[in-house]
Amino acid sequence: MAARCGADWLDTAPNYAAGQAETALAPVLARHSRVQVSTKVGFIAETDRPAAVAAGVLTEAEATEGHSLKPEYLRWQIARSRHHLGRMPDLVFLHNPEHHCPSEHVNELLYTAFTVLEEACADGQLRAYGIATWSGFSSGLFDIPTLLGAAFRAGGADHRLRAVQFPLSIVRLAPIAQVLEGRGVLADARAAGLAVFASAPLHGGQVPELFTPELIDLIAPGSTPAQAALALVGSAPGVRRVLISTGSQEHWNQAVTALDGPVLSRDQLQRITDVLGT
Repeated sequence: MAARCGADWLDTAPNYAAGQAETALAPVLARHSRVQVSTKVGFIAETDRPAAVAAGVLTEAEATEGHSLKPEYLRWQIARSRHHLGRMPDLVFLHNPEHHCPSEHVNELLYTAFTVLEEACADGQLRAYGIATWSGFSSGLFDIPTLLGAAFRAGGADHRLRAVQFPLSIVRLAPIAQVLEGRGVLADARAAGLAVFASAPLHGGQVPELFTPELIDLIAPGSTPAQAALALVGSAPGVRRVLISTGSQEHWNQAVTALDGPVLSRDQLQRITDVLGT
């Protein structure tokens, strides 16, 4: 997010806001041309299912499953998202591919999906692509080298894989502990030059309830629990953007203050991970 003036990046998906998120963002993007936007492909919004079936990109049964990595569906959804947003997305994330990636087929499934995304970049449908996952990294289903290998196969040395998105919070703190040791997804992403989008920094609103006064003082004295949580995630080495959502102007202002504040040092991060026992 941008310093004090608000957000400079909006992250959405076709299945957010009951299938209306992209359309709702179109006038905002039209008014603020400098704001970048990412969307996703994979999940099938219930409102999109009849149209996908009518277009012949999914069968009724496939649409009912609610998630698909079929090349035909991915191509259709990319074009549909661009239409709904009213402009080319800066990034398209492959959304939770773990839904359709059994370990024995993960390399081929990622390669096939990345091939579609590379074609879309070449055709001017999007600028770059990435992976947005909830459990793909933490479960060990794939890692950054796996993604880079699939991207290289799909697009060669000039592939357009540019970012990864995954949850990071005090509930999902392992990547921070690992990067302090020079390993793990954050370290690998940084070495590969991939932007990291940290999602669910408040873990669906549960994180602030886990903060004690002592933990707040350790991270960001004088802050609210939510601000301390955001300060921690925003200070993680390699994190480019922290994704937040709120309907409250007060909460938004607090989030901007937290993410615009001093970055925690490596020693501070080490003390925090030691205390939390990751």
